[in-house]
Order: sequence, then C-alpha cells, then structure tokens
Amino acid sequence: MLIPRQTLLEADRALGAASDRLRIVSVEVDLDPLDLVRAGSEAFGWAGFYGSPEGKSVGGLGIAATLAAGGPTRFETIDSGIKDLPGGVSLFMGFGFDEDGPSGIDWEGFPSAASVLPEVSVVRVGGRSSLTVAVRPGSDGRLLLSLLSALRAPGIVVEEQEVDRTVESRPMPDDWRALVAEAVASIGAGVFEKVVLARTVLVHTPHPLRSFDLVAQLRARYPGCRIFGWQQGDSTFVGASPELLVTRDGKRFQLNPLAGSGARGVDADDDRRLGDALLSSVKDRLEHSIVVEDAVRRLQPVATGVTHPSDPVLHRFATVQHLATPITGTTDRRVLELAEVLHPTAAVGGSPRTEALAFIAKQEGIDRGWYSGGIGWIEPDGDGELAVALRCALVRGDRAIIYAGNGIVKGSDPDDELAETRLKLRPMLDLLTDR
Repeated sequence: MLIPRQTLLEADRALGAASDRLRIVSVEVDLDPLDLVRAGSEAFGWAGFYGSPEGKSVGGLGIAATLAAGGPTRFETIDSGIKDLPGGVSLFMGFGFDEDGPSGIDWEGFPSAASVLPEVSVVRVGGRSSLTVAVRPGSDGRLLLSLLSALRAPGIVVEEQEVDRTVESRPMPDDWRALVAEAVASIGAGVFEKVVLARTVLVHTPHPLRSFDLVAQLRARYPGCRIFGWQQGDSTFVGASPELLVTRDGKRFQLNPLAGSGARGVDADDDRRLGDALLSSVKDRLEHSIVVEDAVRRLQPVATGVTHPSDPVLHRFATVQHLATPITGTTDRRVLELAEVLHPTAAVGGSPRTEALAFIAKQEGIDRGWYSGGIGWIEPDGDGELAVALRCALVRGDRAIIYAGNGIVKGSDPDDELAETRLKLRPMLDLLTDR
C-alpha cells in the first residue's frame, strides 16, 4: 500500500468521532507528494501538485473546503475566507490572467480564482514530509481513510516510443507575426511602451494523456522550475514555470521577474556567447527594465526596504535563458495582497497596464485562461508562494493546448519574436511529441 497502515491508524485516532466542524490532523509520513497525486488523481474528483526548486512540494487529493471568486475583489475574497482555518495547513491557490476568468469552453470548470483545502495532502520540506487529513463536517473520516488505504504506489513513468501526433498553431504563424507588427506600430505611436502577446499550439495524441505522469516528467527534466498540476474535472493544467510571482515568509517577501529571453548554446562556449549577447542587448534590457520598474513602483506603497541589483543576471533553463532581477523587501501585507498588487505584471501584460491590457483583449484572439495567471500554495497566516503560470499546457483527454508569449517593445522583430515563442513552447512540445 502507498501509505503505511500505522500512519492511517494514527490519523484515525487523532480524528476521533464525527463532528459538525471541519477537522484537520497531521501525522508524519515518508512519502513523495507527487506519488500521492499520481496514485489517487483518478479516484478523487480534484487533485493538485506544486513543487519549487527551493525544496517545498505539496500534493493534494479531494476537496475538504474550497473558495472561488472573480472580479476585482477576487484575491480579497479568497484571502478573507481562509483566515479562520487552522494554522499550518497549506491550501492550493490558482487564478487566471483576467480578473473575470476564463471565457472559453476549453477552460470549463476553472474559475477566475480558486483556493482548495484538500481532503488529504502531503507536504515535503527539507526532506521531511507530513500527511494532513481534512474531514468535512458530519463525517467521521472512515470512508476517506479507506480510500487512502486502497492506494498503491505508482509505477515508474515510462516514456513512450515515437507515435503519430498532430500539431496545430493557433493563431497561424503569419497571423501572429502580423499581430506583433501591429503592436510595434502602436508602440511607435505612443499607445504603450510594452505589450505581451501570447499564442497557442494544439497537440492531438492517439490516446488519453496521463496528466500527473507528465508532471513527473516535467519535474525530472526541469528541476530549476516550479512544477505544477491542477486537475479540475476532465482537464488538468500542468507546467514548469521559471518565474516566481511572489513568495512571503513572515514579513519578508521576494519576487524574481523575468523578461528578455534567448536560446541556449550547443556547448559551454556557445552558451556563454549567447548569454553575453542577451545581457548586452539594448532591446532585451529595455524590456526587462520596464518589468522591474513597474514591479518596484507597485510595491513601494505596501512595502519597505524594497531592494534589487542594479543589473540583471542570467537564469538558465534547459531550452532558454532569461534576464532576471530578484526583488526583496518587508511588508505587513499577506501573500494574496501582494499578488493583487503585482498581477498582471509587465512581464505578462505590459506597460502602461491599462493600455496594454486593452490591446490584448481586443487583438490577441485567444482565451489565456490560467496561462500567465498564478499558481502555488497559501496558508491562513498569510504566507505562501505563487508562480507565474508559464511553460504550461491545458490537458484534456487526448489533446493539449500549449501556451507561450513574448514581450513586445520598440525594436521587436516579428520573426525573432516568433522564434522566441518556439523556444518557450519547447518544454511542453518536447514532452508531448518527442517521446
């Protein structure tokens, strides 16, 4: 069995008799949170995983409590709803790019923003893990524990041999180049300084995809990224994000905006040459400075001691390297309050924000859904970690919609921008097509 019998007995004793209140107990267990999710995602109606390169990972099954909200107060509504929960529990948090939420059928079931307290979760930090069981009012938890006792350890993820798959760009490359050219013209006319434009690729496979096996492969291939999966109904949103929107630990917070991207080299010397070129690129440095300055300006009213290096550094990932600037400070604000201040950053929307978002809404022509929104974990005391939902795909049955976007500024070239989106699509495309 996946979870030792003794661990389940300990949880049962801690829960005690049925109650008219939500009951939450935690016990130590030696278990990978992703193994829990892979073993149980089909038996439970909801499943989620989030893992960061700093070492904390969270896996959850089922819904003990949930909150969904939309509109301009979506973060405030959810934050108010979690404050009375017991301390020490980790809730999953996800939200879409647009405050009004997804509008298309592909994102059916995904609200504008949602938090979930799983019925069962495993949290691992620093090599130690704990099992948390949350039992809804009126239940004694026996059925839940019985379901957990039936879970078996998942097998090794086996990469399939090459099979036929179809790949379709939406919009078509020529149409997207034309959109970039239109954005550059608007920048030249002074409408805005930067706008981020996204596109999608639709992949059809000959059989249904196992979403959390994909998450396991992403974790193995991209250990420096923030790996996530959120199963909602028949669909699962999966990805390996390189970008931290914000994390809060007590009064300390950090974010690490990325903007300005380039290819990786074929060897160390070539990689160094490409990295140096990115660091010295006038266009990419402009794009990056817009993002950093926008974030710092938004943080100033709610934080103190906001600091960052004067020059960006390179963050290298398997297929792409980015300009990055870590920003730190102190605040009394909770992590969702910081998310409300920052989102959408100039790295996913543009600057000035209002004008850039208006252009995206009118011209981009795709439903971003949760792409370029946020995903991660939050706690009742206000701590948490949220990644920008990038390098991602929405998986449903035998199809996956993959998302990528670029920041467009003065001097952006449509052909170069298209090539850059291909670099950003590669993590998910390689996973789905080169297996």
